[in-house]
Amino acid sequence: MPDIMPPVKARRGVLGFLWRYPTIAIGGALLLLMVFVAVFADFLWTVDPTALAPARRTREPSAQYWFGTDMLGRDVYSRVIYGARVSLIVGFAVALLSSAVGLLIGLVSGFVRWADGIIMRVMDGMMSIPPILLAIALMALTRGSVRNVIISITIAEIPRVSRLVRGVVLSLREQPYVEAAIAAGTRTPVIIWRHILPNTIAPITVQATYICASAMIIEAILSFIGAGTPPIIPSWGNIMAEGRALWQVKPYIVFFPAVFLSVTVLAVNLLGDGLRDALDPRMAKRI
Repeated sequence: MPDIMPPVKARRGVLGFLWRYPTIAIGGALLLLMVFVAVFADFLWTVDPTALAPARRTREPSAQYWFGTDMLGRDVYSRVIYGARVSLIVGFAVALLSSAVGLLIGLVSGFVRWADGIIMRVMDGMMSIPPILLAIALMALTRGSVRNVIISITIAEIPRVSRLVRGVVLSLREQPYVEAAIAAGTRTPVIIWRHILPNTIAPITVQATYICASAMIIEAILSFIGAGTPPIIPSWGNIMAEGRALWQVKPYIVFFPAVFLSVTVLAVNLLGDGLRDALDPRMAKRI
């Protein structure tokens, strides 16, 4: 008997992968667009974002000033475009550093039984403080700069990564292949490197995307309240903070950086959701 329905051909390669996980395609495309904007900000019809022009202050969006000008006459479009650099640098740096340090702490805590109680009590104490409050407290001890913002947010995010990795390691530690390696006399560092670490890459990769999005929001909050990057460095939080006094009469000063921040955070979250579906075998879509 001939087949009533023709066989379904599975899409393979990169295009097939993106077809199966559209959230990765959409989130990745938006994030790549923001990275392109940040890297090539000098060539996107921008001007000096710190140039003052009091005679042209609070101009409405027009063909000459695409996003208008602020109360000091600075071009809002240029400031928003250059502000993408600060948010992306902070987001990527915090995600990378907190994931690396949290991975190390989680591996040691989950596999070394005697160190688990000590390390986790310290992490629990840090997790009892909301990340934004901990970041504000750390920034109060230093002066405002991008480097200090990255360090403060990283310290606030490390406990969550270490807690996640510890939970994964605790489940892996009881697997037969790990017990067999221990019985064979394999050294602990070798077991962690060969058997434990590879199985933590997937969950920590997904967690890193959410940390990246959270770091961008925390950086904007810190800059908005004056505890983040200095005002001379254009960032989305600084732009919104400077425009809040004119929100009712000149809402575009706050609107445009808020839209860019929302789109970037949405892109990172979509990418994280897609990676979770792709890397988790229980949620993977099969054709």
